[in-house]
Amino acid sequence: MATPDFILSLREKIGHELLWLPGVTAVVVREPAGASAGREVLLVKRADTGEWTPVTGIVDPGEEPAVAAAREVLEEADVVAEPTSLARVGVTGRVTYPNGDVSQYLDLTFRFRYVSGEPHPADGENLEATWFDTEALPPMSDDMAARLAAGLTPETTPTGFSFP
Repeated sequence: MATPDFILSLREKIGHELLWLPGVTAVVVREPAGASAGREVLLVKRADTGEWTPVTGIVDPGEEPAVAAAREVLEEADVVAEPTSLARVGVTGRVTYPNGDVSQYLDLTFRFRYVSGEPHPADGENLEATWFDTEALPPMSDDMAARLAAGLTPETTPTGFSFP
């Protein structure tokens, strides 16, 4: 799915100014059958940057973040997954898009359990969607690696923030 309609509507009013948005990252994990198989994680190769990442997306107005992440996994990779925990809360740096729009995201990273589906780039946002063994991951940005690491940690306490 391209830019959500509510963001296009906001952009009509504020132009390219900084827009603060809630975002989600879905770290979908599956345990393949067979004693020799290791744990796998779903990654997508983004069409806009060519980078491998977990599935990410924007939370629609009024949408629960975990529901948004599950929706994004289904829309982008045609995989059904269910959230098991909130793994990380973080803030991205400012992103300036080629058209001049500036955004920054509050990112909520969720760990998901795979339910069904064979991954493929379902909505045109990605070039590829596939499973990677967690011991043989492709290169990715430090930010995406941190989100992935948090989602692969079986802790239930979110990381990435501190209390005063």
